[in-house]
Amino acid sequence: MTMREKIEAAAAPYPDNRSAIMPALLIAQKEYGYLPGPVLEEVANILGIERIWVYELATFYTLFRTEPVGIFHLQLCDNVSCMLRRSEELLNHMEAVLGIKKGSTTPDGLFTLSTVECLGACEMAPVMQVGDDYYGDLDIARIDTLLNELRASVLQATGADRAAANLSE
Repeated sequence: MTMREKIEAAAAPYPDNRSAIMPALLIAQKEYGYLPGPVLEEVANILGIERIWVYELATFYTLFRTEPVGIFHLQLCDNVSCMLRRSEELLNHMEAVLGIKKGSTTPDGLFTLSTVECLGACEMAPVMQVGDDYYGDLDIARIDTLLNELRASVLQATGADRAAANLSE
């Protein structure tokens, strides 16, 4: 099914296509990895709505990315509950370990580091979202373990891809 077909199917239950902007953006982001201007225009065209409506939602919600991100998008909550439990210390540590500042991506493209206003998981403070997964009750040791596990998962996947390529030769 093409992206257009998926968006049209997602919009079908709504009496007004404007109501389908968020599902359409999720579909487009899954397809492209992020939502650059031309993709936002394509979504607006598919839905037959004003481009500004699509741009407004895509730039308002942290769920949507208008710039490319690394394989792992580390989104650390910096709201009150997390701040009180030392999220700033964790951010400083990750910046030092990864060699980047928040809002940046590591040169190898593995990690993008961001802060977000609230992840809605105050009971787990401090909390970070990586992809669709939440990691809570974080401290420096847990951060280091998580970063190492994420790096290892890429190395393992890359090794499996190389092994498969060698078998097919």
